[in-house]
Amino acid sequence: MFNLEWYRIFLHTARCKNLTRAAQELHITQPSVSYAIKQMEEALQLKLFHRLSKGVELTEEGQALQGYVEQSFSMLDSAQKHLQNMKLLNEGEIRIGASDSLIKHLLLPQLNTFHRDYPGIRIRLSHGKTPDITTRLREGEIDCAIIHLPINDSQLNIQTLAVLEDCFVVGEAYAELASRSAANGVLTMQQLAELPLLLLSPGSSTREFVEQWFAGKGQAVKPDMELGSIDLLAQFARLGYGAAFISRSFVQEELNNGTLFELFVEDPLPPRSIGLAVRQDRKLSVAAERFVQLFMPASDDGY
Repeated sequence: MFNLEWYRIFLHTARCKNLTRAAQELHITQPSVSYAIKQMEEALQLKLFHRLSKGVELTEEGQALQGYVEQSFSMLDSAQKHLQNMKLLNEGEIRIGASDSLIKHLLLPQLNTFHRDYPGIRIRLSHGKTPDITTRLREGEIDCAIIHLPINDSQLNIQTLAVLEDCFVVGEAYAELASRSAANGVLTMQQLAELPLLLLSPGSSTREFVEQWFAGKGQAVKPDMELGSIDLLAQFARLGYGAAFISRSFVQEELNNGTLFELFVEDPLPPRSIGLAVRQDRKLSVAAERFVQLFMPASDDGY
């Protein structure tokens, strides 16, 4: 049976052309070097060295073996350096999944910090709806995910990151209605449902949430527009196409500067949570673990 130490002794002996000098370099005894070479030759049933009066010299078979051993140890050395660089966060990659809105408003600041501190780490970012992102995480395609909660999945470890408060916003065309609702709180569920509604496309957790909210109030949702991003919802709302369902923090600047107006309804929307999810049964890479720690409170031990 071969072992790596035999090859290491063989390589040093081939380079030194002397058993004693090879032993000195390896910090072992000369008999240990001689015995290892003998074991290799017996296992291969080939002579690897000519024994000379002043040392040793590779046989033709030994020369052939040396080329392979040189390459193998070079590759092992490269692998060790690569692993050390991964440990030091000089190399590696992280794979993250999130929806477009969460990437822009929640994930991007942390990504910028991580990219600045560890420029050698490759960031692979994929977007999608929460159900799709969750599936990719379970299947091992990504390391972590920023998702809308609740998600009930025993395979995932989920840490709550933020609480979102949703609202309906409109542009200047509906500013008077927004003003009345703010002053009197008179916008009923029926009145809201009768407005042109701008919602995210079906299949997203946000769309499912708002549909369930309307259904719980006895109202059916019939959106006039189904769009694929928060930015488009806000833009069409500003242009006067109707009332867009958006998390308030995502459009706070527009609400502050008066380009969007919030509608106040008689039954406030319940808050929703955003979470960071990883697999329960999968050890994160050094890079992914460091990225996840950016979201954790200073007193939290993380995942």
